[in-house]
Amino acid sequence: MKAIVISEAGGPEKLQYTDVPTPQVKPGWSLVQVKGFGINHSEIFTRKGLSPDVQFPRILGIECVGIITQTTDDARLPVGQKVISIMGEMGRQFDGSYAEYVLLPNEQIYPVTSNLDWATLATLPETYYTAYGSLLNLRIQSGNKVLVRGGTSGVGTAFVNLVKAKDPQIHIAGTTRSYDKKQLLIQSGYDEVILDQDGKLQSTEEFDRVLELIGPATIQDTFQHVHEGGIVCSTGQLGNQWYLEHFDPIMDIAANGYLTSFYSGNVNQQKIDDLLRYVEQYDVQVKPEKIYSLSEVPEAHRYLASHNSLGKVIVLNR
Repeated sequence: MKAIVISEAGGPEKLQYTDVPTPQVKPGWSLVQVKGFGINHSEIFTRKGLSPDVQFPRILGIECVGIITQTTDDARLPVGQKVISIMGEMGRQFDGSYAEYVLLPNEQIYPVTSNLDWATLATLPETYYTAYGSLLNLRIQSGNKVLVRGGTSGVGTAFVNLVKAKDPQIHIAGTTRSYDKKQLLIQSGYDEVILDQDGKLQSTEEFDRVLELIGPATIQDTFQHVHEGGIVCSTGQLGNQWYLEHFDPIMDIAANGYLTSFYSGNVNQQKIDDLLRYVEQYDVQVKPEKIYSLSEVPEAHRYLASHNSLGKVIVLNR
């Protein structure tokens, strides 16, 4: 089969399009023909050698959509079944989805029933799933004023799409480090754009709900912009800081407020089914920003890491 293999850490040029043996089925694992997958910042992080538990050579890729071609669970995962897979140790401890086929543990494969096309399905797993889980935890109500800190990210734009499809009247502001993207953010569905400079919002506004995608690096400043009783969901770590330091929950959390979190490792069949149902019920217009082929994965990495990206970048095996 064709696959993208990385043998040593480095730039996008280290991602080599080559022939490798198709994985052989083993007990408890099934073979998936990969129809598509998203490119994620965590994979760029790993490509650079910044994931110490990942050993090379490796086929990266932490998500995919596809079809079961060989199975060890005929009842739940029959041959021909459409499936989604997210996270686990896919693309980290074992080879992932940057390939024509991927061998996955059965407990990490989720069967889906959907008439959505492959481009739409490939846009959902990591990005929209993360946005949807965060949406549930934020418990947004009619009339809430919402902020997405990290508004230009794929999860941020997916979140806006999900919220606006259900309730177009919800006011959502998005942050950016450069006003050069202001018009693109407005076109993506944001009602307002706020400049974020050196970890400080250039605004005195306050919000009822905040999707925090920069993460621990900005949470303290975020809470300076939260109404009493507001909720902050810390989902991303785009600020490259993994832990809260010098954080006093009593003083730093807004009065009577809440700090919650979500990440895509918090995954189960019910949430995936609910996401698909939500997309179909509210006619969410799920569209990737760019679509690449498998051989173009290095270029997809370059684009996602650039200042030009806005939204979800996917790869389709045609």
